Amino acid sequence: MFRDKVESLLQDGLDQRPDLFLIDFEVNESNAIRVVIDGDKGVLVEDCMFISRAIEHNLDREEHDFSLEVTSAGAASDLTNHRQYKKNVGRVLSVKTETGDTYEAELMSATDHGIELTWKAREPKPIGKGKVTVTKEAKLSYEEIKQAKVKIKF
Repeated sequence: MFRDKVESLLQDGLDQRPDLFLIDFEVNESNAIRVVIDGDKGVLVEDCMFISRAIEHNLDREEHDFSLEVTSAGAASDLTNHRQYKKNVGRVLSVKTETGDTYEAELMSATDHGIELTWKAREPKPIGKGKVTVTKEAKLSYEEIKQAKVKIKF
């Protein structure tokens, strides 16, 4: 019952801010609430405060003892939501597939069904000695992706 109320308040807050979306939500047996959000243009501290207030200001501490943590998805977190892929188009991802293939490639596009990656590879020349640089592409459905992370460059 408490979880349902919190979930409803969370959804109301997200409905007011369509640029934000939910990554993870949990309420444990000691009423510790943990919310992880992301946004189409990133997440500011003010965004976390907005969602926190949407929940906390509508719960009665006399009725329920709880703790609340609202955070953003970290830069090194796995991509789990289709909207996360869409906001990272143009960035380099590290992708592992269910079949064991791995890619480190630029995310060219993201749809509701999957992603398209491109990268450059060195391959032997068709005729003669030496190698030539070629552009490779891969199209993956979200079901094929086991893990994907944005590759952070310094």
